[in-house]
Amino acid sequence: MKKDLKQTIEIPSGIEVTLKDAEFAVKGNGKEIKRNFPQSPKIKLEKKDNTVVLTSVKATKRELKLINSIVAHIRNLFDGIKEDYLYKLEVCNVHFPMVVKVEGNLVKVKNFLGEKVERIAEILPNTKVVVKGNILEVSSPNIESAGQTAARIEIATKIRNRDRRVFQDGIFITDRPGRRE
Repeated sequence: MKKDLKQTIEIPSGIEVTLKDAEFAVKGNGKEIKRNFPQSPKIKLEKKDNTVVLTSVKATKRELKLINSIVAHIRNLFDGIKEDYLYKLEVCNVHFPMVVKVEGNLVKVKNFLGEKVERIAEILPNTKVVVKGNILEVSSPNIESAGQTAARIEIATKIRNRDRRVFQDGIFITDRPGRRE
C-alpha cells in the first residue's frame, strides 16, 4: 500500500479540544473526557484551527486501521459530550427476589439465587447507575466507561454450575447505544 494518508475531523461548536502528547481532552456542556491514544512514530495527531488532523506518511494497512480506530474514538468522545451514553439493564428473577442497591461506587446484589453473600460490581469513574424498579440505567459521557460498567454488572450475576434452562435469573443488558448510520 505505502501511501500518504490524511484524515480530518471537524470539531463541533461548543466543544473545546486540547492535545498534549498522547492525551486527548474534550470539554463542553460542563463535561470533560480524557483519553490516551497509542503513540506511533508513523501517525501524527494534531489540532489545526477547528479540526483534528491525523496524518501518516508511507502508511501501511496497519496505520490505516489505527487511524480509522482513532477517528471512531474521537467521534465517540464528541457524541458523549453532547449527550450521555445510556445502557439499560433488566433484573430478571424466577426463583428468589433479588435486591439491587447502589452504594458509593459499587452495585450490590443481595439474595441472588438465595445466596447469603452479596455479589458486587464496581462502577467506573464518571459513570452514574440509577435503579428504577427492576431496570438499571448506566449513563456516562464516555462510551467505554458506560459499557464496561454495564458488563461488570451483568457478569456479577453470571450463573455457574447450574442448568441455564432452569435458572434464568440475572441482570441482563437490554438496550445499548447502537451503531452510527
